[in-house]
Amino acid sequence: MASKRLTGLLAGAGALALTLGAVPASAQELTIFWAEWDPANYLQELVNEYTEETGVTVTVETTPWADFQTKAFAEFNAKGDSYDMVVGDSQWLGAASTGGHYVDLTDFFNEHKVGEIMAPATVKSYAEYDGKYWAIPAEGDANGWAYRKDWFEDPKEMEAFKAKYGYDLAVPETYAQLRDIAEFFYRPDENRYGIALYTDNSYDGLIMGVENALFSYGADLGDYSTYKVDGVVNSDKAVAALDMYRELYKFTPPNWGKTFFQEDNQAITEGLAAMSMNYFAFFPALNNPAINPHAANTGYFANPAGPDGQQHAALGGQGISVVSYSKNQEEAMKFLEWFIRDDVQKRWAELGGYTASKAILESDEFRKATPYNEAFYQSMFMVKDFWAVPEYAELLTQINNRVYPFVVGGEGTAKEVLDGVAEDWDATFKKYGRN
Repeated sequence: MASKRLTGLLAGAGALALTLGAVPASAQELTIFWAEWDPANYLQELVNEYTEETGVTVTVETTPWADFQTKAFAEFNAKGDSYDMVVGDSQWLGAASTGGHYVDLTDFFNEHKVGEIMAPATVKSYAEYDGKYWAIPAEGDANGWAYRKDWFEDPKEMEAFKAKYGYDLAVPETYAQLRDIAEFFYRPDENRYGIALYTDNSYDGLIMGVENALFSYGADLGDYSTYKVDGVVNSDKAVAALDMYRELYKFTPPNWGKTFFQEDNQAITEGLAAMSMNYFAFFPALNNPAINPHAANTGYFANPAGPDGQQHAALGGQGISVVSYSKNQEEAMKFLEWFIRDDVQKRWAELGGYTASKAILESDEFRKATPYNEAFYQSMFMVKDFWAVPEYAELLTQINNRVYPFVVGGEGTAKEVLDGVAEDWDATFKKYGRN
């Protein structure tokens, strides 16, 4: 772990300043903490350009996803200054802000009009908690879908689908169509399956998959202002959404009861499934012929709409926050000013980071840059997220414990499951004095 130190300028700094602009009398080092994955590598490339401009060395320190939250909060709780900034999960906002671990960025947000720069849904989900702002949207992400274009466009398949379902085989616009297509391509005897879903209940994989359906069916997790959950998370629309997710599970490949992003990408690369749910952050691999032999025949689409036409997607990605124990907060704020610049956000997108900049997302250049960018653009204006309250981990465990046996094992009914979730969550919110 890099130690924090002040680095004296070299004798030739005056000449360097002529090319780089004004360099501080003593340049600092900044450390950004993130999980270990490709976007963190892209961020390191990006911040190297900040170093070229300013002389401030920025290191993106990473740790495996499984350790990310534990390691971050261990440092926070120790009030350590190893990290100046953290690209923290959106669900951390409640715990990190109320715990005093994040710097309040509300003044920064207002001064630099960040709410106008970034897509509104990303501001709400990555930055805002309890009426204040604690992060800058950094790595935008959402659940979307990959599909086999060659299967969909095969004339014989199109004819057979039309004969069976009465409408044309195409990218699904609704969950009902998604279900029909999954059923149509489910052919175990041919080692061909309809759909790949998230089912891993060890953290939030399964629940984010369920949220895709639940939000698009017009349901919600609760009333976020009053913490009322009974009648909301177990509403008729929520029950119908969970029933649909269970129905879709029937058309997955064998042994699909503990799957997340890696397996869902493999469903495409190994030619198993017609459609596969995943976060957009993992789609670059599917566009790479060296990884995906079907790359030329892989297409992408945004999460379909529910019965009432509502269309949402489960949020992924993270915002970048300044750690309150950092001794370099002033320099960290300068970095954030640089990060939100239009030219920097454009460069971030070019490197492979998923910008949340409204202007970049809406540009034709971005939307046409990759086969999946158009669907990503659509998704980032309709994302919704799980509870960001400090006790979110308890809520997540409770809903996992209820939903998993139903989706994977068919135990109980969707109504019974969600009634149980409402009961659990109501008790949890009462324990923390929220209702």
